[in-house]
Amino acid sequence: MTQELSKEPETPVGTGADAGLDQMTATKETLEDYTLRFAPRSYRKWSTRVVGISALGGIAYLADFAIGANIGIAYGTTNALWGILIFAVVVMLTGFPVAYYSARYNIDLDLVTRGSGFGYYGSVVTNVIFATFTFIFFALEGSIMAQGLQLGLGIPLWIGYAASTLIIFPLVIYGMKVLSTLQVWTTPLWLVLMVAPFGYLVITHPESVGQFFAYQGENGVQGFDLGSTLLAAGVCLSLIAQIAEQNDYLRFMPPKTPENKRSWWTWMFLAGPGWVIFGAIKQIVGLFLAVYLIANVADSAGIANQPVHQFLEIYQNFLPPWLAMTLAVVLVVISQVKINVTNAYSGSLAWTNSFTRVTKTYPGRLVFLAFNLLIALVLMEANMFDFLNTILGFYANCGMAWVVVVASDIVFNKYLLKLSPKQPEFRRGMLYDFNPVGFGSMLIAAGVSVLAFFGGLGAAIRPYSPLVAIGLALVLPPIIAVATKGKYYLRRTDDGIDLPMLDEYGNPSDVHLKCHVCHHDYERPDMIKSAVGAGEAAGEKAKAESYICSLCLSTDKTGEKVLPAQK
Repeated sequence: MTQELSKEPETPVGTGADAGLDQMTATKETLEDYTLRFAPRSYRKWSTRVVGISALGGIAYLADFAIGANIGIAYGTTNALWGILIFAVVVMLTGFPVAYYSARYNIDLDLVTRGSGFGYYGSVVTNVIFATFTFIFFALEGSIMAQGLQLGLGIPLWIGYAASTLIIFPLVIYGMKVLSTLQVWTTPLWLVLMVAPFGYLVITHPESVGQFFAYQGENGVQGFDLGSTLLAAGVCLSLIAQIAEQNDYLRFMPPKTPENKRSWWTWMFLAGPGWVIFGAIKQIVGLFLAVYLIANVADSAGIANQPVHQFLEIYQNFLPPWLAMTLAVVLVVISQVKINVTNAYSGSLAWTNSFTRVTKTYPGRLVFLAFNLLIALVLMEANMFDFLNTILGFYANCGMAWVVVVASDIVFNKYLLKLSPKQPEFRRGMLYDFNPVGFGSMLIAAGVSVLAFFGGLGAAIRPYSPLVAIGLALVLPPIIAVATKGKYYLRRTDDGIDLPMLDEYGNPSDVHLKCHVCHHDYERPDMIKSAVGAGEAAGEKAKAESYICSLCLSTDKTGEKVLPAQK
């Protein structure tokens, strides 16, 4: 269902000391996944449907089942359900603007973040936050797969951890081309295996519904409790950064035209903020299965939060033991592969983005793919299931601060106050290194909410740390933007190229220009005028204007090709 790539050009030859191996490696590798730059129209040949299904395939993870079970066991069904509702509403509202910007302008969330109040280097910290998200959830899913392999095949956990890590590496090497095919073809089987146990219980054991709603958790919480609800919501909101993984697919959406407008909006919504609808359903189902096990299966309290045991126990109710075990293991393996190829892919993008900007060196995405997988493997070997709620509750505060700040900047500063440039800017030289609007807002929101989470503001405030993060991240960007009059968004308003950035439908232009460093053609939004022309760099007088692509400019160690700030 995917389209073949255009033929790869010959590896270019650099033209300066800073334009050697980094540019050659970058040019060759980004033909597949466009790691650090705008995704050009010539590459985006997938339909809106294929892009949408590929993005939704990334939410096949079983961690939602574990999260739903954990918060329900800790706080009771009523508070867990209210916490899940809060989580879904927050993710939906914040996810829509950032998903739209990635799909409309064909850039990932890091590039959106740069121009939404953070600055060229300011968004590096958000990349680290996102990379942390990817290896935490990679480790969580890998742990679930290892549990399945141990239960079904008797494989020791430590070997299962290694196997669940190594199997992912070859699948992620070729980026979107392989991932889209994998996600599309595995989704139907995954849906059947996931829905069957829940449907069986509701139909054949209707009393399980009453048990579910009456469950009060380990601590016997009576009915609705605001503090417990917010603590549950905080754990769920650790998933708020999932929108960044969705955007890694959404950036490959085709141009929006009058002919595909309805399909474009539908799949942008479903694959963007709409992911949380499916995520919330899975959390509720995970809690439902856990309550059933606790109420009806002896000695199940210790395993009720483990998805592999949840599905195995239910399958055994209506299938032969050998088939139940087989299907449980197949479900776990498919789910783990579907999500962890996305975790590994997105994590490698995030680390590469940060490293390249800070060091002006591009070592290749595969280096950081291996690095991300190694960190995840260490977490698995440390048995992260034992402290899952604490990890996710802490992380949620950082993730919320980032995503809500970006959403706030788009909604308030770009559209209402018009202090932030409406079209996202990501190129070096066009942006200031740091912008206090987003960068400052995120640091304050994350810092104060983490302090609250660990009780630094008093025990009474601790359950409200998610509200602290959301509230500060929402109001600070417009306040700081007004105070600074928006002057730290753009270092330049003119990129030196006298060609329109958008076509007649408002899509990024597909006009091609040649980069004078790597000698490869890139589309207009990825290009900027070079401060030093090809001839000047060689000590000769330039005969014509020279352009440079965003990645070659990012790896310019001398900075001589960066245009000066406008006065």
